[in-house]
Amino acid sequence: MFVSYKWLNDYLDLSKVTPKELGDTMSITGIEVEGIEVLAEGLKKIVVGEVMECVDHPDSDHLHICQVNIGEEELTQIVCGAPNVKAGIKVIVALPGARIAGNTKIKKGKMRGVVSNGMICSLQEIGYSDSVIPKEYAEGIQYLPEVAVPGEEVFSYLDMDDAMIELSITPNRADALSMRGVAYEVGAIYRQVPNFHDEELNEVNRLAEDKIKVCVENTDDTPAYQIRIIENVKIQPSPQWLQNRLMNAGMRPINNVVDVTNYILLLFGQPLHAFDYNLIGSQEILVRRANAAEKMTTLDGEERTLTPENIVITNGETPIALAGVMGGLDSEINEKTTTVALEAALFDPLMIRRTSKQFNLRSESSSRFEKGINKATIGQACDVAAAMIAKLAGGEVLTGTVVGSKVTAQDAHVAIALDKINRYLGTTLSEEEVNEILTALGFGYEVTNGMYQITVPPRRWDIQIEADIIEEVARIYGYNRLPSTLPSGETVAGELSKGQKMVRKVRHLLEGSGLSEAISYALTTEEKAGQFMLTPSLPTRLDWPMTEERAVLRMNLVSGLLDDVAYNTARKNQQIAFYEIGNVFHQASQAKNELPIEENHLALALSGEWLVKDWQGKAEKVNYFHLKGILDHLFAGLSLSSEITYQSKNDLKEMHPGQTATIHLGDQCIGFVGQVHPTTAKAYDIAQTFVAEIHLDALIEAPSTFVYEAVSKFPSVSRDIALLVKDTLDHQTIVQGIKQAAGKFLTNVTIFDVYQGENIEAGFKSMAYSLTFANPEATLTEEEITRAMEKVSKYLTEELAAVIR
Repeated sequence: MFVSYKWLNDYLDLSKVTPKELGDTMSITGIEVEGIEVLAEGLKKIVVGEVMECVDHPDSDHLHICQVNIGEEELTQIVCGAPNVKAGIKVIVALPGARIAGNTKIKKGKMRGVVSNGMICSLQEIGYSDSVIPKEYAEGIQYLPEVAVPGEEVFSYLDMDDAMIELSITPNRADALSMRGVAYEVGAIYRQVPNFHDEELNEVNRLAEDKIKVCVENTDDTPAYQIRIIENVKIQPSPQWLQNRLMNAGMRPINNVVDVTNYILLLFGQPLHAFDYNLIGSQEILVRRANAAEKMTTLDGEERTLTPENIVITNGETPIALAGVMGGLDSEINEKTTTVALEAALFDPLMIRRTSKQFNLRSESSSRFEKGINKATIGQACDVAAAMIAKLAGGEVLTGTVVGSKVTAQDAHVAIALDKINRYLGTTLSEEEVNEILTALGFGYEVTNGMYQITVPPRRWDIQIEADIIEEVARIYGYNRLPSTLPSGETVAGELSKGQKMVRKVRHLLEGSGLSEAISYALTTEEKAGQFMLTPSLPTRLDWPMTEERAVLRMNLVSGLLDDVAYNTARKNQQIAFYEIGNVFHQASQAKNELPIEENHLALALSGEWLVKDWQGKAEKVNYFHLKGILDHLFAGLSLSSEITYQSKNDLKEMHPGQTATIHLGDQCIGFVGQVHPTTAKAYDIAQTFVAEIHLDALIEAPSTFVYEAVSKFPSVSRDIALLVKDTLDHQTIVQGIKQAAGKFLTNVTIFDVYQGENIEAGFKSMAYSLTFANPEATLTEEEITRAMEKVSKYLTEELAAVIR
């Protein structure tokens, strides 16, 4: 929600409060301010110009040579390529030395040999988005109002000097999705009562009910629905002040009728819709559920196939609008419209949400219907809109409102004791202080012996219970003024659990290896949730996700880390080393009451360069063995090295089949490590990346003990062995075989060479190992070592078909 500081000043006196101070104060009273933007910031030397003469460029079929009055004694010559430039208009002129959007500097120059002293600008060129520029100026330059004075800065004429305060509105504060709601909120903060200057409605002596009949089929779907009729309107562009307010709020001006409905949406938070009365096709409005497979074409030109889950506005037979979401193309306001049927309504929020999601049509109107609107001002908003249309479009408002259904707004009543407010907030507020806060909020109250009976107006429909009142008192009193207190009672010395200690140690070991912790979203897409899974699982879906990108609970951590890798890669980070510890969610069935199983997982990701190029050496890309080495260091630090094995078999389609292994703790598969498949990496738009994911709970539950041994007084002996094996035989199998055959004096096995190529038969590889023997009780003899090596050679040749080299 964008709030105009200038507009807010129409209702309150904020002359002594800067936009920044206002934003800071609102943030600490419960409505977060995302930022404050002044469109004119960064722009300079942009003034009003009046085109006095405009002729075609002799050497161009689209350029024009303009003589422009910029408030100086002599006219300024500017070459302009806009198709709508002409003599007699007021325009935006960037003088030589000006700064326009994108920090672009304007200089004197020549265009096709003709001198141009500046630039006649479009709205895009001074920072406006294409999506908010009026259609008549979308392909050309903006015309300024006739009252604009040549030579003056343009910013005040376009309200570019206004501060736009962006609010982050939580679902419980939908009342702040309107200027009136924000005015009440700011008024409470600064102890002011907003003064609204609504346009006064004057009706002509003709009855609206003689022109149209309104019927609502189901009042649960549509609790409130009414129509006003405005005749003899003239469709034309809105005045500049109205266009400015819409553009600054992120809306495109259309015409004086549609713009009024959008203005009222911003002012009251009440969505309205204007129909061309003569295009409705009847003198009847029927609000009903859509029929199965019924079709209509919406304002965006798309034909929609409807379902009974949709509410539609019809002319008695044919749908002319998708209720609460978008109007119909056949009845839209156009330049020939003379009579307007103005709709104000309240629809069931859940049905609007479903319809919006079904057709992927999110709008300002649907958003407000979903979150809730002020039931007390539905009719008032419609009346003010009708009055404004009559004023801006020269129309006549017929007498009366044609009502199909009506809802009566009720005050909420909440009882609470002063002692309870103070007990919950830890304060000692007096009755007078609480009275002053309730008065500032505009709440009625009666207090008897410390017990409040509070009356809450319908504009604050979020307040229903005691906790809401306590929150309101805390907000307006000031969260920063609440005392800090420690919990009462005895303190008990706590101790970390085994799992907590293990997680801390894991973090310490991984960060010591150069990795940084990442925290990814637990919600993702169904496709990403189902990737990198060793255990089959059904997805856990949200019933009503905010976006499709956050619709399913994750079933792996790696996909989230790959999103982080992609984010960093796009920002030229060449050394990416992440780990994440978090829960994944597995579902055995889709039974309604079955909760997902939460598992604590650890994931790692390496991408880019392990070593960067510098004066000491060359750059080194990350590879499989970097990541496996980090894991080996982790398992060693957790005293689990002897229990961990790797197996090259891998069925994960998202992983490279030749560089991926599963990780086993004893006989249990607890994860995988390897390279992301090139196809998957391309889908994430990342370079070669290596990842691992481990069931962390399995590591936590595994028994691990430290074994202390005295340093041997006797020397160790090393022997090397080289062998030729099939290239399908993995290192893990060879090491296990050597350890099994060598006997109890073998203390270490290290691979020091792997070779394939010239002089080695195709399908084979040469591998060389160093074996270390030691006897802690005596010096090993040559005979003992020879026997051990003979046993190793025999096992390798007979069991693994190796050739000793």
